[in-house]
Amino acid sequence: MTVGVRLDEAAWGLLHQAIELYQDNPRAVAELRQQVARLEQPLRIAIVGPWRSGKSTVLNALMGEEVAPVERADGAFTWYEDGAAPRATAYPIGQPPQELAVVKSATGLRVDLGWGAGEVRDIVVRWPTRALRQITLIDTPAVTGGVEQGRAPVLERVLRDSDAVLYLTRDGRDSDLRVLESARDSAVGQSAPVNVIMVLSRADETGGGRIDGLLTARQLARRHYRDPRVNALSVNVVACSGMIGLAGRMLGESDFAALATLAQVPRAELDAHLISADRFLRGELPVRLDTEVRAALLGRFGVFGVRLAATLVRSGFDSRVKLSAELIRRSGLTELRESVTRCFIDRRDALKARAALAAVEALLRAEPARGSTELVGAVEQILAGAHEFRELRLLVALRNTRLGFDAELAAEAQRLVGGDGVGLAARLGVEHEADVRQLWEVASEAQWRWRDRAEDPLLPLAQRRGAQVVVRSCEGMIAELAAGGR
Repeated sequence: MTVGVRLDEAAWGLLHQAIELYQDNPRAVAELRQQVARLEQPLRIAIVGPWRSGKSTVLNALMGEEVAPVERADGAFTWYEDGAAPRATAYPIGQPPQELAVVKSATGLRVDLGWGAGEVRDIVVRWPTRALRQITLIDTPAVTGGVEQGRAPVLERVLRDSDAVLYLTRDGRDSDLRVLESARDSAVGQSAPVNVIMVLSRADETGGGRIDGLLTARQLARRHYRDPRVNALSVNVVACSGMIGLAGRMLGESDFAALATLAQVPRAELDAHLISADRFLRGELPVRLDTEVRAALLGRFGVFGVRLAATLVRSGFDSRVKLSAELIRRSGLTELRESVTRCFIDRRDALKARAALAAVEALLRAEPARGSTELVGAVEQILAGAHEFRELRLLVALRNTRLGFDAELAAEAQRLVGGDGVGLAARLGVEHEADVRQLWEVASEAQWRWRDRAEDPLLPLAQRRGAQVVVRSCEGMIAELAAGGR
């Protein structure tokens, strides 16, 4: 919710001040103009993580189709954008762009580079899908820690080229936190750490492959969510099995039929065949299921997913539609998609403005020029006054309960600052069809109620400051209603 000058307008103005400052530096001007253009482009979300963190699987699950990875593209950034028709373009280092052959299948596409991946910096895949209407997804090389100086090169580029980050990890250990902490060495990084969602991305492997492994992973995510060190680095923590989520989204009748056949085998007997992939593939099952069908199930679901799906069929999810929906729900994919929408897509203008501020700050510090000190001050002033960032920081503070609000007040504050959605109806907790008069009355009542808390000298300072943020959000809603918004 904006009060005063919009954050994206402030970022646009700062970019043009920087362009004027660096008018004698064509390279810097070109970079700044690219940042101006990015303000009008879809939100860029980078999917980042160490080796074998499941980046491509999560990307496919979010898109609902098997589009990633591009074969032999290790080391390249692969961009997935909306397009009228499937198309892929490679950008080799030192060579002109090259169109790639795209082979479309029933489940997605395959792109074969045809040369060594080390020569390619970027691959742009255009794919017609609703999932990419508002965002561009970026599949990145593995991030490795332990660099001797500065950040890992991949992370350096991620921070430069993306607006938001899904950071994938198996368990959110210290090495992962150190990687995220290294992204906060700038004024923008310190003041607005609001562009990262941590994803426990191989949730099906939590708990040693037990049938309740996904539940265990969600419990681990909640513990991370409450950890002050973690929530200082990310706006949310979500457990998600990309493999199970994608399998659910792409579940076909033939797969369901095979799983229903397996579900006829008593659980204890079937579990004995699912101790390992090799045993399931080569062992003698008590039901007829061809080796090719078993291999396809393992490739799509994994051992855990086959076990889970068969259990669900026995439990009453006895149609393709029912099983698909339950697999998606249990995978955590629905929660991840909702978190991406709430924290990223709904906040896209603020996140794109944040990326612009970060780019200007990096340029000013790397290439100081006459007048750059004043612009650094302008960056800091925008950061200090940006209500959009204050809302996001308050959401983080509300998570760890350090403000001391009771549960009811914390829930109301979260809703009013956009934690449940940034539309007026979502913020005010009323029906979407509510008229302007009703919205005005609810917003005004909330404003006065929270202003009393903001001005109460008996409350701790942290609570009064949190209440001030809520008050400004209410003022913004009232101003929007006065201007004819809904």
